[in-house]
Amino acid sequence: MPMLDLANGYYELPPGKLLNVVICLEMKSRPKDIGRGLPDGLVLKRLGAGDLAIHRAIFRDVGADLMWFSRLVMADEKLKAILADPDVESFVVMQDATPVGILELNFREKPECELAFFGVSQKAIGTGLGRALMNEALQRAWARPIDRLWVHTCHYDHPRALGFYQKAGFKPYARMIEVHDDPRASGHLPMVAAPQVPMVDIS
Repeated sequence: MPMLDLANGYYELPPGKLLNVVICLEMKSRPKDIGRGLPDGLVLKRLGAGDLAIHRAIFRDVGADLMWFSRLVMADEKLKAILADPDVESFVVMQDATPVGILELNFREKPECELAFFGVSQKAIGTGLGRALMNEALQRAWARPIDRLWVHTCHYDHPRALGFYQKAGFKPYARMIEVHDDPRASGHLPMVAAPQVPMVDIS
């Protein structure tokens, strides 16, 4: 990925575009003490190629206000191939019959693992589910012969997300910027999503 040589100053984005500041974090060894995983009453349901609807539903539920959009704009066949890949462990967290979280581990770039998607629904924030789900993620990731686990977060994420990842043992190693189309303008997310990212009136 090329490194930009930007002069200090302000840059105006074209209409309909958003800029996202991304922080990449990594851990290079298994934490010594990984806590307990999901409590009783919560289970991980592994998703496959036939589960696009439930995957996108929990993806949207967890990520709409965090400006998650990649799996919403992705072609069905490409998403099916990802979910069918044995080196991608994609889960929805179920509480009885209700999806309350998402976890996806991507082992396709061996011997590394990407914590590709991780989050809980709004109603589950503050319940301790996030910490338990992270323990599940760490246990499953380091159960394979990897030498690096990495994740990225951004300034659209929950304000406590960066500290949460660092407390789990991840360390920042890179900062990037991403420019992308506003998924609300395209209809992939509702206009009321991510109110902390106001839309600019270009009329």
